[in-house]
Amino acid sequence: MTTIGILGAGRVGGSLARKLAEAGREVALGHRESPVPAPAPSAEREPDAGPAILHLDQRSAAAGADIVVNATPGDSALARMAALEDELAGKILIDVSNATHHGPDGLPAGLCYPDGSLAEQLQRALPATRVVKTLNTMLFMVMTDPAALSTPPTAYLSGDDADAKAVTAGLLGDLGWRPDWIEDLGDITTARATEALVLLVPHVLRRRGFQPFAVSLAR
Repeated sequence: MTTIGILGAGRVGGSLARKLAEAGREVALGHRESPVPAPAPSAEREPDAGPAILHLDQRSAAAGADIVVNATPGDSALARMAALEDELAGKILIDVSNATHHGPDGLPAGLCYPDGSLAEQLQRALPATRVVKTLNTMLFMVMTDPAALSTPPTAYLSGDDADAKAVTAGLLGDLGWRPDWIEDLGDITTARATEALVLLVPHVLRRRGFQPFAVSLAR
């Protein structure tokens, strides 16, 4: 079975881990620091115990995974992922983060890479890894429940490797994304466009509050 390593145990990483585990994927959730060891699992799981997720430090989660998801804060993701170059070599790295500076209210106030994108920086730093950018144009709850919106949302894909994008699209299906809601934009440089869309987010949140939404393509 393919193991998914999710780096970042916050709201984004935790939500993705739960949904993928519910879909039957083997999931390791990578914490910034080594988590407290969990008690040994019993022979039988309780009906309401939820899906099994392995909790590890980020290096161990990346090393043991076939596919890795970067759900760490975007402004520090490049350094974090570059430090895992050996663990990520030969693997797909799905980047769902946005690299932004933050204003006094904590909302995005500018791009860290205004003349490029975090995805491009990651691909350059990790030449033996296939980077795919997706799910960065929506609030985190939409990532795992796209059908909850009143209009169909869009999950954009950017990446240089067609096979890696196909694998990523399969994982999106496990998260509830229909094939016609997924838009392949092309190579990794197209992530510049989707990463720039995060600049819409603070204006929408200030007017409407923290309600689920996605920046989508109307057809």
